[in-house]
Amino acid sequence: MSDTIDVADPGLYESGDPIAVWAQLRATTPVVWTEHPPGPGFWSVMSYEPALQVYRNTTAFTSELGMRVDSDPAAVKAASGKMLIVSDPPVHPQLRKLMNSAFVPRVVATLEESMRRVIEPLVEQALEKDSVDFVEEIAAVLPAAIICDIMNVPRAERARMVELTSQAFGASVGTSGGCPMDQLQKTEAHAEIFLYYTDLVEERRRNPGDDVVSALIRGDMGGRKLSDEEVLLNCDGLVTGANETTRHGSSAGLIALIENPEEWRRLKAGEVDIESAVDEVLRYTSPALHVMRVATQDVELGGQHVRAGEAVVLWNASANRDESVFPDPDRFDLGRTPNRHLTFGIGPHFCLGAPLARVELKVLLQVLAERVGRIEITGPVERMRSNFMWGIDRLPVALSRETR
Repeated sequence: MSDTIDVADPGLYESGDPIAVWAQLRATTPVVWTEHPPGPGFWSVMSYEPALQVYRNTTAFTSELGMRVDSDPAAVKAASGKMLIVSDPPVHPQLRKLMNSAFVPRVVATLEESMRRVIEPLVEQALEKDSVDFVEEIAAVLPAAIICDIMNVPRAERARMVELTSQAFGASVGTSGGCPMDQLQKTEAHAEIFLYYTDLVEERRRNPGDDVVSALIRGDMGGRKLSDEEVLLNCDGLVTGANETTRHGSSAGLIALIENPEEWRRLKAGEVDIESAVDEVLRYTSPALHVMRVATQDVELGGQHVRAGEAVVLWNASANRDESVFPDPDRFDLGRTPNRHLTFGIGPHFCLGAPLARVELKVLLQVLAERVGRIEITGPVERMRSNFMWGIDRLPVALSRETR
């Protein structure tokens, strides 16, 4: 076992250079043991092919013992086998079937007009200001509003839920703009969201509808109904997943467009397919840094002997820059094809909300390209101190109107 750099150090993603670290590890030890005190350590999978091997082998690797580094063991134990992301067959496919009705492409396509109604006024307001925080004022609002649509939150209550969601997933403690109350405010917002959905579940048991909460309530799990706890755990998972990819992918994607003006020009001129552009933003920004599995048996992986019980962490963001799969991987190319990125994973645990995130990013890029001429960063960009989300906490920008 090797004592390499700790790729799970949150500081690496706040102020370090993870891209160089990933490249070095892919070139030398694409599957490498990582010490991560105070935990027991884990295998880091840095390259594409061994990551595929783990994603596809649900017999040798389990999701029920946690899906991320630094998870609270008590929380994992409480959710294991009940929540989609920490379940294995037969529970996982049953839960997925119940929830999938809200995320199939046909249904998501009907939300596209709702997304435009959310995004267009946000961009218009930003165009009238000298500077805006793109994360807080645009990127965070869209996914929060759309998840309210999917869960059929009453119109009168949506503004409050969007506000709470923004607080719960807002700027992380430890950034230069942080304050001692940050963590307390985030915790309180999470708690209020959970209490709100507790009441919503009770209401939907009395008056079911066509939303995903109702689907969970009336669904059949091998002859039984889901408990309130199981419904709430999966609602919480939906709220979390629905917010993070779009929030951080769009913010980091905007920085990539600023740093690559030729790509911004190609997007505005319609010289690249919008679906291709979305995929490249997803690959290049890779919001979810990693996914964890635990080996259920001894297995050979990337030339290493992984023992049963050892954790294996798939660094999606590194795999998405694997030179053997993505030529010139550090180049931001909105026309890149093929683009078989792992941003949403692959296999049985492929991200349920992937169609939703894709359309949200598509609409956002389209509105920006239609209405914005120039984008400038107006202050310090603050990155998250996190080893799970490769995200932006604050992104002050000035948007200038398209004059054509």
